[in-house]
Amino acid sequence: MPYVNVKMHPGRSAAQKRALTERLVSAVTETCDVSDPARVTVIIEEVPKEDWQAVARTEIEAKQSLQTHP
Repeated sequence: MPYVNVKMHPGRSAAQKRALTERLVSAVTETCDVSDPARVTVIIEEVPKEDWQAVARTEIEAKQSLQTHP
């Protein structure tokens, strides 16, 4: 079912990542009417600042047509 991939700079604690995952799963299950939270996959990838342009920015630009904003 839903797959959420979060890329961010390193430095967040395991507790912060868990809290983010819990909130994302909650939002996805509620908003997308997913009955089983275990069916929501959340991946957190840490991308060092020095690699951000090459890794994340390149991906963001390649998927620009898929981006949504509130």
